[in-house]
Amino acid sequence: MSFKIQFSAAKNYFLGFATSGVILFSSLLYFNNKEKTSTSPTFTSEENTISEKIPLKKFNPNALTEEDWKELGFTERQIATLFKYKEVVGGNFTSKAQLKKCYAISAKKFDELEAYILLPETGSSPNKSYYSGGYESSTNYSNNYKTRQKKELKIPGKFNPDHFSIDDFVKMGFTENQANSILKYKNYLGGSFLSKEKFKACFMITDENYRKMEPYLLLPEKTPENQATSSKFKSTNFEKPPAIYQNFDPNITDFEGWRKLGFSEKQAQVILNYRNRNLKGSFKNIEEIANCFVISPEKMEELKPYIILNPNNFKTISSKKMETNFSSEPKVSAPETKTDFSNIDLNKITFRQMIEFGFDEKSAAMMLSFRKKLGGFANTQQIIETYEIDKDLAQQLITISKLDQSNIVKYKLSDAPEEWLKNHPYFKYSADKIIYFRLTEKSDKKMWKFLKLKPEYESRMKLYLVQD
Repeated sequence: MSFKIQFSAAKNYFLGFATSGVILFSSLLYFNNKEKTSTSPTFTSEENTISEKIPLKKFNPNALTEEDWKELGFTERQIATLFKYKEVVGGNFTSKAQLKKCYAISAKKFDELEAYILLPETGSSPNKSYYSGGYESSTNYSNNYKTRQKKELKIPGKFNPDHFSIDDFVKMGFTENQANSILKYKNYLGGSFLSKEKFKACFMITDENYRKMEPYLLLPEKTPENQATSSKFKSTNFEKPPAIYQNFDPNITDFEGWRKLGFSEKQAQVILNYRNRNLKGSFKNIEEIANCFVISPEKMEELKPYIILNPNNFKTISSKKMETNFSSEPKVSAPETKTDFSNIDLNKITFRQMIEFGFDEKSAAMMLSFRKKLGGFANTQQIIETYEIDKDLAQQLITISKLDQSNIVKYKLSDAPEEWLKNHPYFKYSADKIIYFRLTEKSDKKMWKFLKLKPEYESRMKLYLVQD
């Protein structure tokens, strides 16, 4: 009897112990699973850190506010760049590929976010399928996007955009920032869009919106030739004094004289450089004055009645040069006509002197033509790189002669003349981008980031730019 009682007590003790163990093990397992399921995926990069409080979910970058971008780990400066880039591309990101180009988003950061971005991979318009299934948890983003994206242009019939204010463009369907940029572009052109061609070139107007507006635009199809250059320097940062017209000889007019005729400081300097360097010191006729690119056709018409070209003020060619240029006798090497090339400036060397040194006519013409397009050589390597030049002979020339770069006209990206940008060999392929970017951005440093040029191209361009 005693044995049975002891066995029963032991049995109860064992069962109680086992039950307690099961309960304890179940509790540990439960809390361990709960901790795992409560952990949400987060990004922890050094550059951007997504808040652990906000789990990642699919999002449309067009609908994000500043706070939304902050929750994704972006700094205020990066967010400002993102919003500015969005305006530059037309007010909305249209694809992942386009968003990826924004330099505020590193490649690593984009890889982390890509799976959650509700945009097509490529293309100019969002794919509707990206805004349907699997997006119920982001209805606020979706509604905001539809409100902005679906805003159609309301065209009030035939209209001249020259007469439109910011409010008029906003009523048509543009954002206030877009409307402001469109008017800045008009002011840059000189106060008029001039033609449908120029209006279309405004980067705030997408191809789709232009197609809708084009039938209603009261503008010429093409820019009239007599107005193509009328906007030059109208947006210059240098103040132009009121023009005081009186008879003048352009060959003896100094810096202050050109200023009194209504030109800015920079324009006056360009005219003097053009006369002294390109034309060897004097204008010979009206056409040569008109060819100076800082003098618009309208300004030239105003100046014409007052221009006096006195031949006595022309810089004359020496008698020795006259004999050399016009003699019908075969060329002979006479000691008195030989040039001391150690005293020759490569930015002033003449066609005759290059022939004398040993270049053929084609090489000499190519070098002088390249020098003219550049506005002067900034270093001797440019001479070696001249197309179809005798490189061995060019190497000898730069070893003997000197190079004076002091007369080279330099600008900043923010104020370089449009015509100069489009004609200069180093700038013409980026001219349109520079012209558009500087409508809203005046910092040269930021503009270099926008251009994203190869280092060798950037270094060449900087040879002709004022360095801060």
